[in-house]
Amino acid sequence: MKVTRIDVYQVDLPYAGGIYRLSGGRTYDGFDATIVRLSTDAGFDGWGESTPFGPTYVAAHAAGVRAGIELLAPVLLGQDPRHLDRINDAMDSVLTGQRAAKTAIDVACWDILGKSTQMPVCDLLGGRIEGLVPVISSIGSDDPDAMRENVDRHRVNGFLGHSIKIGASTEEGGPQLDAERIKACLSDKTPQEWFLADANGGLTVEHALRMLQLLPQGMDFVLEAPCASWRETLSLRRLTSIPILLDELVESEEDLIHAISCDACDGIGLKVSKQGGLTRMRRHRDICRAAGLIVSIQDTVGSEIAFAAVLHAAQSTPRHMLRCALDTRSMVAKSLARFDAPLKDGGVAAPNEPGLSITPELVTLGDPIATYGV
Repeated sequence: MKVTRIDVYQVDLPYAGGIYRLSGGRTYDGFDATIVRLSTDAGFDGWGESTPFGPTYVAAHAAGVRAGIELLAPVLLGQDPRHLDRINDAMDSVLTGQRAAKTAIDVACWDILGKSTQMPVCDLLGGRIEGLVPVISSIGSDDPDAMRENVDRHRVNGFLGHSIKIGASTEEGGPQLDAERIKACLSDKTPQEWFLADANGGLTVEHALRMLQLLPQGMDFVLEAPCASWRETLSLRRLTSIPILLDELVESEEDLIHAISCDACDGIGLKVSKQGGLTRMRRHRDICRAAGLIVSIQDTVGSEIAFAAVLHAAQSTPRHMLRCALDTRSMVAKSLARFDAPLKDGGVAAPNEPGLSITPELVTLGDPIATYGV
C-alpha cells in the first residue's frame, strides 16, 4: 500500500465559550485547525487533525503546521502508511522537531491502518479496555463565581473531571484570586470528581506557595504545569506535598525521561499534538506506565477528528493510570465530522468501527487549500 495523495484543509474553530483565558493574559476566541486527508492506492483514506492552542502556548502555530506539511509531503508520497515507525522516521529525516506539523499525518496513518485491518484504532494501540472513559472539562480563567458556574454546567452535562485555569497576575489579584478560584470550583465537589488546577506554566514558585498557603487543608486537587522552567518546577516540588502533573515541559521522550529521573512529578498530561501524534504518544504512555505515573489523555483543542484520536488512545490506556480524557468537542462551536461517541454517566466509549470511526463533513471542510501528489 502506498500514499498517493495528501489533501490539506484549513478551518476556523470558534471557541464555544466566547473568550478562553490562560495565565499570563493569554486569550483565545477561536482556533486555526489543519485537517489532513491521506489517500492510498488501495482505496483507503485516513484523516488527522492538528489544532494548536495558539502561538503563545507551546512552540507550535497553525501556519507552521501547514508549512511543515509542505516539507513533509514529498517524502511521504509512496510510503506505506501502515509502517508507522518508518513514517515517523521519514518525517524526522526532513524536519527536526515541529511535532504539531507531524501529528495530523501520523494520526491519518493510524486511521488507514485501522481501516485496512478492519479494527478500531484503540485495538491497535494495545487493545480496547471495556467501559467508559471519564472525560474532563476545560474551564478558562475568570472570576471565581463564573468559574464555579462553568464547572456546574459541565457537571450537569456529565463531566466527572475539571481542568480549571489559574495564573492571575498581580494586577488581577495574584495568589489570592487563584486561591479563590480553586475554592469556588471545588466547593460543590462530589466524591467521584477529579480536579486539576492548571497554570500552564504561569506561576512563579513564590506565587504558587502563597496560593497554596491560602487554601484550606485537605482540598483534593492536582496542580498541573505550575511553572515554566525545570528549575522552578523542581524547587516547588521539594516545597509542597500537592501532587504535580507536568504538561508543556514534556514534549519528547527525552523530556519525559528527565522528569522521571528528577522525580519532578506524579503524572503527565499527554496531548496528541504536543507529543507529535499517536505513535509517539503510545511510547510516552508506556514509559509513564513503567515509571508508575498517572496520565491524562488530551489534545490542545480540536474538533471531533482530534477527539477521536484522544478517545482511542484513552480507551486503550490501563484504568489504574488513566485519570481522564479531554473532550475537545466541548471547547469548539463547529462540527467537522460525525463521531458516534455520546457522553453518558460521566464518560465516553470509542466506537467499534474501523480506524478512527469518524465520517468527515466534507461540505464544512470545503476545498483543500493544498494538495500534494497530483
